[in-house]
This record gives sequence, C-alpha cells and structure tokens, in this order.
Amino acid sequence: MKNLAVMMGAGALLAAQGTGGRGSAARTSSPVTGLLQTVAAAVDHDQALRDVHTIWETDRWFTFSKFEETARNVAAIMQRVGLENVEIGSVPADGVTQGGFWTEPLAWDVHTGTLEIVEPKVAPEQRVLADYQKVPTSLCMWSGPTPTGGMVAEVVAPTGNLDPTDLKGKMVLSQRASKSALWKAGAVGMLSDSTENRELADERGWVNSFGDNGWSYTKGSSPLVCFSITPRGSELLRGLLAEGPVKVRANVDSRYYAGVYPYVTGVIRGTDQAQGEEVLSLGHLFEQGAHDNATGVASIIGAAATLNRLIQAGKLPRPRRSIRVLGMGECYGTLYYLQQHPDRVKRTIAAMCVDTPAGLQNLAGTEHTWVLNPHAAKSYVDAFALRLAAEYYPTVGRPWMSQEHRSSTDNYLGDPMIGIPTVMPRAGYGVHAHHNSYDTPATVDPKSLRDLMVMNAAYTYFLAAAGPSDKRWLAEVALSRGYQQVGAVAEGILDQVAAADTAARLGWLLHFGRERVQYSLDRESQAVKSAADLGNELADFAAFAQQQKTRVETAIRERAVSMRLGSIQPIAPPPNPEAEQIVVRRKRIGTIPLDESSREQREGWPAAGFWGVPVSALYWCDGKRSLAEVIRLTQLEMGPQDFDFVGYFKFLEKRGYVEFVR
Repeated sequence: MKNLAVMMGAGALLAAQGTGGRGSAARTSSPVTGLLQTVAAAVDHDQALRDVHTIWETDRWFTFSKFEETARNVAAIMQRVGLENVEIGSVPADGVTQGGFWTEPLAWDVHTGTLEIVEPKVAPEQRVLADYQKVPTSLCMWSGPTPTGGMVAEVVAPTGNLDPTDLKGKMVLSQRASKSALWKAGAVGMLSDSTENRELADERGWVNSFGDNGWSYTKGSSPLVCFSITPRGSELLRGLLAEGPVKVRANVDSRYYAGVYPYVTGVIRGTDQAQGEEVLSLGHLFEQGAHDNATGVASIIGAAATLNRLIQAGKLPRPRRSIRVLGMGECYGTLYYLQQHPDRVKRTIAAMCVDTPAGLQNLAGTEHTWVLNPHAAKSYVDAFALRLAAEYYPTVGRPWMSQEHRSSTDNYLGDPMIGIPTVMPRAGYGVHAHHNSYDTPATVDPKSLRDLMVMNAAYTYFLAAAGPSDKRWLAEVALSRGYQQVGAVAEGILDQVAAADTAARLGWLLHFGRERVQYSLDRESQAVKSAADLGNELADFAAFAQQQKTRVETAIRERAVSMRLGSIQPIAPPPNPEAEQIVVRRKRIGTIPLDESSREQREGWPAAGFWGVPVSALYWCDGKRSLAEVIRLTQLEMGPQDFDFVGYFKFLEKRGYVEFVR
C-alpha cells in the first residue's frame, strides 16, 4: 500500500509535468510557492530587454575587439545591479591554448567587407550582395582578407564532382563546400548561401564555424575569404550563372592576431563564507544574435538583480551560499574558466545554463523545454527544476516540457570530471532565426524574458538558501520522480513484450527489461542520494523496482505461452573479452572535438565535441569501470548502438586523449 501511495503521488507529479499544456491545474502550495510569487512580482523585464539591446549592440559585430567592449558593458551592468567581486577574465585567443581539449580560437577583427556584382550589369539595387558595415552577418566570421583594394573573381557554383583545377582563382557559391578543400584547390573565396530558414529571403545565415578542423579558427587554419548572401541574392546569382559568366568584386580588410576571449563574473554574496559554496548561473556572450544569446545573459543578470533588490528590501534573507553569474565565450570560455578556478568548481553545488531564445509566446515552438543532466551525473536538480516548472508555468499559461540530456552549448557541467549538476531551458524563436541576421531585439518577447528570470531566480535562490529540511524535501521530490521513471521504463518494456512474436525477441526483452529497470533504479537512487539519503524509503523504492521486473517477467512468460513459444531464456549480448580488459582514465575535463587534428589524422573517428554516443561513453569512464561496463551503461542510456567502442578508445589512447589503466 505504501508503494501504491507513492506511485499515486508520482503519477500526480507526472500529470502536472506531462507536456505542460496550457490550462494545467495549479499545484497546491509547496516550499517554493511563496518564493515564486515573490520573485515573479519583482522582476523587471523591461530593464532586461534594455540590457539585451546593450549586449547585442556590440556582439552583433562578432569581432574580438567588440567582444572586449561587450565584456566591459556586461561588467558595468553587473555592477549596476549590485553584484560583488565583478571581474573580467582573459582567455588567450591565440589559436593554440586549450580549455580541456578545445583549442581556443585565434582573435579576428574586420573593418571592411563588401561584395558586388561587376559582370553582367544588373540593376543598382541588386549590385551589392554583401556589406559588413550595413549587415554584419554579410561577412563570415574569421573570413580572410583580400588584397588591398579588393579583387575581381569569376563565380562558379559546383553541382557535382568538379575537377579542383576548375576552382583555382574562382569565387565558389555553395551551401556545404569544405572551406579547407576550397583553399587547397586554389579558390580565392567562398559565397555561402547556407541558412536554416530560406523563407527569410532577405536575411542571411551567420557563418561562424570556419576552422579547418573544427568550429573555431585556430592557428594554421586556411584564411579563405568568405561572404554570406541572402536566399534572394543566391537566386539572383544562380540565375545569372545559368545565362553566362558572372564576376564579382570582393573587398575584405580583416586580420588575425593573438588577443583575448574575455569572460565576466560577479556574485551575490552568501552568509556562509567559511564553506564558500556557490550556485552558478551561466550564459554565453559573443554571438551576433539578440536571442542567441543576449537574452540568456540579460535574463540571468536580471534574475540576480531581482534577488539583490529583494534581499536589500528585507523580503528575502541573504542565502547561505553565494550565487555566481558568469558570461563567457561558448564552450571555449567556459572550459578555460573551469580549468583556472578549480576551487570554485569544487564549491559549486549546482548550475543553470541559459542559452535560449525569448520568442513571442503566441507563436508556435516557443514553449520551454528543460534539458536534464546526463545519466552518468543524475542529480536531484533535475526533479527540482521540473517541480518549479510544474508550479510556475500554469500561473502564466505557458506550455513546457522536459528532455533527456543533450549538450550543444554550456550545459555539459554535469560531466562527472567537472561535477556541477546543470539544467537548461531551451525554446524556439517562433520565426526560426537561429544564426541569422533576423535575430534582433525587435523579436524578443519581454514576457519570455520574465519567465526565464523567474525560473532562474527561484532555482538559484532556493538551492543557495537550502538547509537540511530543504534537502530532505529535494530528495523526496527526486524520489517521486524516480518512481515515475522506473514505472515508465517498465511500461515501455511491457509495450514491446505485447508486440513481440518470436522467442528470440522475448529472450532479448527478458534480459534487457531486467537490465533497464535495474539501471533506472540505480540512476534515480543516485539522484535522490545527491540531495539526502532517505534510508528505508530507498529500500521501498528498490522493492518497487523488483515488482516491475516481476511484471515484465510475468508478461513475457504469458506471452510465450499464448504464442506456444516454449520456455524463454534471457538472451544477453555476447561478451567482449577485449573490452573487459580495458579501463579508461580520462586526462582532462570536457569532450574531445579533435580540433587540433586534420580529418585525415582522425582515421574516420568522429569529432565528439557535443552530445552523442561517444560523449555518453566518455562520461561513464571513471578510471575504475571496465570498457565493457562503460559500453553496457552507454547502451542503457542511449539504446543499442552499432559503434566500435574499443576501436574508438584505442584511437583516443594512441593520440593521448585518454590513458588505459592496465
């Protein structure tokens, strides 16, 4: 009966979370009810929108000299809202230094970037295809310079396999051409008409991935000239090319140099300075869009400003732990910051990364989706963030959802080598404008900024102020979600059992079902214990998981009888003796983008900078588990995989990224 009662509570939580549909019933009061109400009444979304403008005005030029201006402006904003110990740090932008295994970009500045059609003659309003001074995204980030005064070149648009000699001296119009391949072929430049939304016919995509071996431009990358043109401009050029030769004049005054890639940080001071624990809010600066990511940084500063005002007014007590705000270069700046401040990392108990648009709420796709921690780093903060969402969003009529871990930005801090459990909201633009010149402050919704600020302020403050009784409640919230998660796993297996029609399939489900339920129990128990050890309640949870295994076994036995398949034995994957003898020890924090290796040197192995099967496996490598166990855990997290784990980790060991414990 106790298990039934807990499951009913978990079911109520699931119903409240669900897809977060509009009109969801408000929850009864909880330890966060008053905090959410107090914060929501105090946020100043109009000021946050003004801060979005301030950040965007310099970041939209995306040069390193402008990044330094942005850092000074953000430091001034932090000081204005009362953050203490505001500091500007300097990451070397020299194309050589590494944060983790991520090679820092080489600094780049530009003064001029224009592209115009010179042959054939076209209407005056069509002649200029790109002008950096009018629309910064006209020029690709890290574009090389032209000869002084510019150059005239013929345009070609390859449609298939083309002899590289035909590209020499040409300007190549393409959406997907390899920049380094064009450089090796002797092309003088690239005209990118790549964009994520071609319906924005007069806007242009922002090309910011321009290194030879990865995202950023590092020392030794090819200094190719590159422009970004609009879909309408692309249509014009391709039409002209169909009729005959086309020539353009390109003029780019740019330079590469060893500079700095700054970060900015400040704190709301906590009362327990002896322990020095912190809760971290982080968002990346230095991209051209207002949504991506001026809104993220403005919202976390706005949340901190709200808390500061409430603390100073006596409406909230000063929290035990400090609340730190960090704005930095995406991934590169974060990894370097973490390396340089291991003391802060050890004292940071949780984080929220905000890298998301603040789109108009009346447009489809702008609902918030909360991205959770990787399974190797399951934490109570996942359930806590969803608990906040379940209580807050119904009060403003906003849909919301949750999602298993994926990292394509700075929410990777749950990496066990870093150890900061981190959640992240994601949302849409309404009109898709990711990495596009259409991403301007005019499309930012103050109400969406409000929601980001309220959720961030409530999350950071509650965790910063939490005492023993709060930790007990947080553990209970995680346990309720744990029951729901284990029950959902069993339900999914039971659905597959009902559709199975062979003894082999049932045998595999018998093995996998037991494994998957046990795995879910282990992961959710870890999440609970990360807040508090609930003792007997965890024993009851384990008993509930055993009941789910029994349900699966019973369903398989009865399915086999009904189909006259005989006795079913579990079918486990074949053993991997080589993997059982390997233990992988990681050497540095973070993922492995292979950005100092050419594609030829990678031997066909993937660059794994962002989330996927290789990164999941990397996170499970703790220097103690065998690679066979790592493979098992990865496939329980990500599903069955056709991936050569042994070959991949042998490659990483050979190249010095990891070491094997013999």
